[in-house]
Amino acid sequence: MRSSLRPFSMIAVGGMLALTLAACGGSSDTDAADSPKADASPVAALTNLTGKMTEVVVDPAFLTGVTSLKLTPGVVGKATLTNGTLAFPITGGDATYYTPGSRDPYVESNIKHEGSGISLTDGKTKVELTNFVVDAGKSILTGDVAANGTSVVKGAPLFFLDGSTLQPLQVDKAAGTGVLFGTTVSLTKEAAELLNKTYNTTALAEFFKVGVARITLKLA
Repeated sequence: MRSSLRPFSMIAVGGMLALTLAACGGSSDTDAADSPKADASPVAALTNLTGKMTEVVVDPAFLTGVTSLKLTPGVVGKATLTNGTLAFPITGGDATYYTPGSRDPYVESNIKHEGSGISLTDGKTKVELTNFVVDAGKSILTGDVAANGTSVVKGAPLFFLDGSTLQPLQVDKAAGTGVLFGTTVSLTKEAAELLNKTYNTTALAEFFKVGVARITLKLA
């Protein structure tokens, strides 16, 4: 995955991101299968979420890919990166969990992580992805994109969230928490193409695995 890294201007970054994110927008049509069944009732319905966090156990292959492009990853705001695990504090939103099989999707959410995110830099241009929102119902993670401190786009779809690998909700009554672990986080085709063009490489592709998510929710 070795490549030659070419410098690029903020205007070029903004233009490519804008085109990519426009292509990421999905249809607004709603499938009838997405509606809850008459007898489906939530196991947990949480509103006004605060506290706890979303973590991503980063896949080693993703880190190898990033470093091969001579990019340095980092964190923004209150995010942390410890022993290969990214963590973003939950600052608001809601989440609803149904018994698996009782409806599709069986997890819906709008989990916010304001004031934190990740960054990538080649020493000349620093791109920041912040203010993540986990939309489990649409299987997407959105966020704001900035280059060298200048906003490029807000609320952009950034990563796929594959819930087919999600484990059942783990409830710790003593700690007052619920954990959703196992969702696979990966790049969209458009995001991969953007990075390939930006860094003159073919190393990244659609569904390139970023890692596995662990969402810890405060139940009380």
